[in-house]
Amino acid sequence: MPLEKYKEKRNFKESPEPAGDTRLAAERARKIKGQKPRFFCVQKHLASHLHYDFRLEHDGVLLSWAVPKGPSLDPKTKRLAMHVEDHPIEYGEFEGVIPSGYGAGIVMLWDKGTWLPEVEDVDAALKKGDLKITLNGYKLKGSWVLVRTKGAWSSRGGGADRSWLLIKHKDDWAGDVDITEFAPLSVKSKGDFADILAQDNPDIWRSNRPAKSGETGAMFEKIIARALEMRDGKTTATTKATKTTRTTKR
Repeated sequence: MPLEKYKEKRNFKESPEPAGDTRLAAERARKIKGQKPRFFCVQKHLASHLHYDFRLEHDGVLLSWAVPKGPSLDPKTKRLAMHVEDHPIEYGEFEGVIPSGYGAGIVMLWDKGTWLPEVEDVDAALKKGDLKITLNGYKLKGSWVLVRTKGAWSSRGGGADRSWLLIKHKDDWAGDVDITEFAPLSVKSKGDFADILAQDNPDIWRSNRPAKSGETGAMFEKIIARALEMRDGKTTATTKATKTTRTTKR
């Protein structure tokens, strides 16, 4: 059953994540076949560890891989991408705070756009473990490949052998720029993790502590600290760059 594993892991009474509309999924799956553009996104997820969720629309769902270090534009760099459970199409626009449970943390819509398969049969490519794609996003563009390192393909994203590699092909969009550092903000809200946290739960900022106590509260204290640390680091870097520019002009 589509999205079964996704729904098993979540309590939608507590999580703001979309449960998924099976009718919408079936309709999109019917309309998008062959080598037609379909949706993709990358969500930057600050949970117990920072990672990037790479998602490709296929057959009415979002095929999903967790990329710990994020995508690289350098063809020489192979990024580990762990295949996880399929997500609903509606998840592609999700940005916000997951207060507790599976995936608790802050989710940023880091990039989105469309993708095209560079193969005629996506299912066959997934089964083979070699899916070549073209991305047309705000930040990620051009030709890429997902290569499975071992094991068999499972549409449910389970099992021990689920490691893939995400690799950029050599083209006009390749380069040595660290895109995660160069373009760290949301394509939806234009903000950072601290902005998303404040929008979702301003009480956290007013009290400077999580709304909940216990284990969840302790975890969010760490996440808030990390969000502030990332913001402070960005501010410090900007300040240094500004001072350097002023000194040079003198």
